[in-house]
Amino acid sequence: MDLDRARGVLLGLACGDALGRPVEFVSASEISAEHGRLDEMMGHGTWNQPAGTITDDTEQALCIARSLVEHQAFDPADVAERFVAWYDSGPFDIGRMTMRSLSRLKHGDTWDEAGQHVWEQSREGQNAGNGSVMRCPPLAIPYATDRDRLAEVSRQSSQITHADPRCTEGCAILNLTVAGLLEDADTPLQDALDYVGSDVPDELVTALEPLARGDTPDALETSGYVVHSLQTALHDGLLAESAAEAIVAAVNRGGDADTIGAIAGAVAGARFGASQLPDRWLSAIDEVKELETLAERLSSV
Repeated sequence: MDLDRARGVLLGLACGDALGRPVEFVSASEISAEHGRLDEMMGHGTWNQPAGTITDDTEQALCIARSLVEHQAFDPADVAERFVAWYDSGPFDIGRMTMRSLSRLKHGDTWDEAGQHVWEQSREGQNAGNGSVMRCPPLAIPYATDRDRLAEVSRQSSQITHADPRCTEGCAILNLTVAGLLEDADTPLQDALDYVGSDVPDELVTALEPLARGDTPDALETSGYVVHSLQTALHDGLLAESAAEAIVAAVNRGGDADTIGAIAGAVAGARFGASQLPDRWLSAIDEVKELETLAERLSSV
């Protein structure tokens, strides 16, 4: 495996997350009015943090990556424990479904029960967020050549907090696409959709099939709904001319800017490699060294 691209998955995710953090929940027109085109790491803004600060997207991806390296395999119970320890550390940003699921884990639910219980108690419109797709790309590195296992662990990693089939299958599709990019596939998204086949909820197929053909949908939404987030992030990650352009395009759309930026960044990082990410971004992010080390170790898990 190309180590530069493996590093690109994790570093691209962190860059998109950190670039988007100050403008999370801000509209595209507001970003444009205040920043023109936002392409520098900014301080303050949403969450009022220093420039280059990562959020729950990268922090949970780190939990998954550390667990994979330590156990040399995917251990969902261990990942769930790491999520709970992270939750207990008082993160400034955490999604609703994730918070409710991790609270259930603390009160005795097993890793495969918590997300299921929360999903069953959530009404449509609040039951299929993007909180599991944003953190799952580390899995694509060690399992890049084992599609069956990659799809399985991707779904399981989602189930810990997000059990809706749009989320579990969304993680499988995203990671199969990233793995395809790492393996130099010509049509990584189409291959991923063909692989998951008829199990996938119709909304995902309708949103992603046009992208797989190279078409741009009429409107790209930036809500936290997993189908919107995946469609927009995969569009920018797969069609942009460079890694930086993919991340900047995703973030400047506004809305759930850090998460859509993180997903687009992981995809573009797998396409172009970490060496194509701007040094000025990487130097602003404290976790870069650990992310690089983890990516290298993941490629030999």
